[in-house]
Amino acid sequence: MKFLLFLAIVLLVAWLWRSGRRGDKRPDQAAPPPQASTQEMVRCAHCGVHLPKTDAVLDPAGRAYCSAAHLQAGPR
Repeated sequence: MKFLLFLAIVLLVAWLWRSGRRGDKRPDQAAPPPQASTQEMVRCAHCGVHLPKTDAVLDPAGRAYCSAAHLQAGPR
């Protein structure tokens, strides 16, 4: 009976010790990757869909469209 009580105490101490160390950051762990930079969003002049400005098709007046077909269709 003494052996079981001793074993239970040892396991409890080991569990508490390990759970306290979980918050520590290990030096071998890599830092989280940097977050991607934000992009300017524009609205399609024809259908209203929002998309990144880098993916938009622009007309000479500077209006943004989501595709060449909507560019040809023109603004609404």
